[in-house]
Amino acid sequence: MDSQAELNEVILGVDTHLDAHVRVVLNHVGKVLGTLVTPTNQAGHITLLNWARAFGNVQRAGVEETGTYGAGLTRVLRKQGIEVWEVNRPDRSTRRLQGKSDPTDAESAARAVLSGQANAIPKSQSGVVEATRIVSVARRSAVKARTQTINQLRSLLVSAPDTIREKRWKTKTEQCIQGCARLRTLGGTPLLQTLAGTLRLLAKRWLHLSSELKELDATLEQLTVQTAKRLRSQFGVGPQTAATLLSVAGDNPERLRNESALVALCGANPLPASSGKTVRHRLNRGGNRAANNALWTIAMVRMRSEPRTRAYVTRRTSEGLSAKEIHRCLNATLFESCIL
Repeated sequence: MDSQAELNEVILGVDTHLDAHVRVVLNHVGKVLGTLVTPTNQAGHITLLNWARAFGNVQRAGVEETGTYGAGLTRVLRKQGIEVWEVNRPDRSTRRLQGKSDPTDAESAARAVLSGQANAIPKSQSGVVEATRIVSVARRSAVKARTQTINQLRSLLVSAPDTIREKRWKTKTEQCIQGCARLRTLGGTPLLQTLAGTLRLLAKRWLHLSSELKELDATLEQLTVQTAKRLRSQFGVGPQTAATLLSVAGDNPERLRNESALVALCGANPLPASSGKTVRHRLNRGGNRAANNALWTIAMVRMRSEPRTRAYVTRRTSEGLSAKEIHRCLNATLFESCIL
């Protein structure tokens, strides 16, 4: 970009919400040129672009919540050739000093881009990886609902009359569900009639959710094998863990500079915590915790069943490391074999 273009450049900052976006435009020295509120629809995005371009050449934009409220705006800006940077909300110390308002947040987003502090490229959300994320969202809710259903059914059986509990209570979930699903009547009293109907409905709900899970799992299997054959070929990587790691990388994994950036994004890298004469590191408590849990699961499976990992555990144990410390080491090194 030549000097004249730099002088004409303006930076766009957007604070996103469900129904309306608040936008602020800064010039190349950080002066606020204007503020605008537009609706979160196609017409509002076009109005935003025309308004911002009236101040100068728009090449960069800082947008909050690019994966949720700002997803539609991000797609429009990218189609227009504008670089979009994902911006985190201002930290609490800044908010205590400057106060909190939507224009202030939009201005902070623009200043983060102008200063170079904003350096995160948003996910494109336009391919197979986004499809796996969508299926994973539905699967998590189905698993949660099915667990809640069996817990409710068992709690009703626990408090049921002894004769009913002894007959219908089964240790294995499938046997308990099948028995309650075939239930027609328990007696002629209103209590027993209501109990029978409720147990039957809960059992049918559990069976329906199980059917949903089978369909969702089949879809995840197909999508992850199609998208990440190398990842799925690794020991201990199943469709759910693969889908989680793929969702972290996104449909445009080139936005991650290197392998270390992905490890940090998953919260698996140790952070320096030294002070004075003490030199130490601590766990990274940030990052994507779902991805961190996926790495934990893969490492656990390998520690139990994979020969090379079991040999590694034996060697590190002889060196004095605890099981938790070995697990953390494995989490940080899993990417050597699981390259997305």
